[in-house]
Amino acid sequence: MGYKNKKYSKSLHQQMYDTLVGMQAFGESRREAKKNGTDRNKIFSFKTFQVYKEHCQYFIRFIKSNHPECKNLRQARKYIREWLQTRVDQGLSAWTISTEMSALSKLYGIHPGDPDYFTCPKRCRENIKRSRDGGKRRFSEKNNAELVAFCKSCGTRRSELLKLKGKDLITIEYITKEAHRLTELSKYRALSKSESADLRLYKDAMLFTGSQYFINIRRSKGGRDRISPLIGPDIDRVVTRFREIAPDEKVWLSVSSNADIHHYRSDYCTKLYRMIARPIENIPYNRTSRSGKRYQGDVVFCRRDERGRKLDRNALLLCSKALGHNRISVVSEHYLRGI
Repeated sequence: MGYKNKKYSKSLHQQMYDTLVGMQAFGESRREAKKNGTDRNKIFSFKTFQVYKEHCQYFIRFIKSNHPECKNLRQARKYIREWLQTRVDQGLSAWTISTEMSALSKLYGIHPGDPDYFTCPKRCRENIKRSRDGGKRRFSEKNNAELVAFCKSCGTRRSELLKLKGKDLITIEYITKEAHRLTELSKYRALSKSESADLRLYKDAMLFTGSQYFINIRRSKGGRDRISPLIGPDIDRVVTRFREIAPDEKVWLSVSSNADIHHYRSDYCTKLYRMIARPIENIPYNRTSRSGKRYQGDVVFCRRDERGRKLDRNALLLCSKALGHNRISVVSEHYLRGI
C-alpha cells in the first residue's frame, strides 16, 4: 500500500488543467448534448480546449502574482472580474476579452446572470483590425505571386492549404457523375452516412453553374467537408500546379506565417459573390407580410455601420458553403468588402 503525502496539494495550474481535461468530449455530438442539457460541462473541440487552457493560464498567472494567498480555484473565482477589467484597461479587443470570459465561464461553470459574469465590451465590425490592411506585413506578394494567386482562386484556410494534395482537384464532370451514381444507388438501398454527406456536397457544388474545377476539402474546421469552386483569372495556373503534383503528395509543403491568408480568403469570397449575386432590383417579391405588403424575401438588409446595404441571400448562402461556414451572417459581416 503506497504512502500518501498529506502535505501535497495540486498547484492552481494543475487544478485548472485537470478540470478542463475532465470536460473533454472530443468526437461527441454537441447538438445531442445541447438537447440533453449537458453541453455546458463539455468541450467538444481540441482546438477549443487549447484556446481555453491558454487563456485560463493567463488568469492563473495573474492570481499567483497578485493574490498569492489563493491556493485553489474556488478562492480565485472572486477575482475574475478584476482580471478581465485589467484586460480591458490594457486595450485588448472585445473579441479577445470575450474569449477569455468564455474560457473562465467554462472552467467555473458561470452562466449569464451569475454575479461573477463579466459584461464584455461590445463587438463592433468597424473595430476589426486583423486582415483589414491588405497585407501590410513583411511578406512580398511579388515574390510569392503563385501562392497569392492560388489562395485568391480557392479561398482555403491556412490549415487547409497545408493539407491539400494532388488528388483534391476535381472537375464538374466527376461531380456530376458521382452525384448521379449516388442518386441511382439510393433507389436500391439506403445510403451510408458518408455517402449521404458526399451526395449533399456534390449537389451543393452543382449550384455553382459555370465552374469547371473544384477543390475537395476534407475534415476542415469543425470536422466539416466542402467542395469549393475555383474562380478568377488564375484558374489555369492553379490547375497546372495540382496536376504537376502526385495524387498523394502535398500541394504546398510550407506557407509563410506572414502571408495574410485570411485576407486572400476575403478577396475570394467578394469575387465569388459578385459572380453569382443577382441585381437587387431583379430579385422577386416572393413574400407577404402580415399587413399584406409584398417584399423580397431573398434580400438581406445589413445593419449597424453597414446600414443601407442590400445583399442577395441565395448568393450569401452559396458563398458560405464555399468558405465552409454555412452561415450567411459570417459572410456578410466578415468577408464581403466593397459590395
